[in-house]
Amino acid sequence: MAAELAELLTIASDVLDAAAPRFVEGVGAPSAVDKGRGDFATELDLELERTLSKQLTERTGFPVHGEEFGGPQLTSGTAWVLDPIDGTFNYSAGHPLSGMLLALVQEGEPVLGLTWLPGLGQRYAAATGGPVFLNGKPLPSLERKTLSSAMIGFGAFNIDGAGRIPGIFRFNLLGALSRLSGRVRMHGSTGIDLAYTASGVLGGAVVFGHHPWDNAAGVALVRAAGGVVTDLLGRDWNIESGSVLAAAPGVHEELLDMINATADRARGEVEQ
Repeated sequence: MAAELAELLTIASDVLDAAAPRFVEGVGAPSAVDKGRGDFATELDLELERTLSKQLTERTGFPVHGEEFGGPQLTSGTAWVLDPIDGTFNYSAGHPLSGMLLALVQEGEPVLGLTWLPGLGQRYAAATGGPVFLNGKPLPSLERKTLSSAMIGFGAFNIDGAGRIPGIFRFNLLGALSRLSGRVRMHGSTGIDLAYTASGVLGGAVVFGHHPWDNAAGVALVRAAGGVVTDLLGRDWNIESGSVLAAAPGVHEELLDMINATADRARGEVEQ
């Protein structure tokens, strides 16, 4: 299995490398498909997903589940999960913090993760068991850290937003986090938050989104680096999880304690 995964990782890397020039060429592409609530896709999203899906299927035999066109269910079997442009708002605005995300999922668990950041010249890749490679060079495993010394990636929110994780709760989490670590970063890209957690640039990442194409690649990277990945409730992450809490050992425990304390305060205020 390790040899097979290594071969698949090489193929996937080649496919993303071939698409990188087109990705860079399209930076600044305007919105083409309105997906609602401030979300959209560019024509490059559609083009890249078609191109990458075709090549991956032809070269590996596995189907692709993409953000724009969907695909097979992911709780069983083997399939690629693709986000052709992560950080689409950044990409469309000409901001360099955007990338291509790709994971291979087997029975609902990511076993390969690739995060390509062409605007930054960075390529992160890993298979189950590690190590994480940055531009082909292995990175050291994550060491135990404390929250007070770590930068934390934090997901976007609207304080008035409702939904699964209300905006006010996200706002309260941000406030609590600011007291424990004054180094909070909002990159506008889940892929960057998770890749930088895997590489040790960030100590952890708080991700409110649940889409597998946003999360699977980064989860694979963080796990391969020796990090801890759960949802925001502390349950082991799987492809159906509604959020991601990924961090270095030590930092994850502190973040989870902070989230639980914030939730307890919110429940107490409701009861009053």
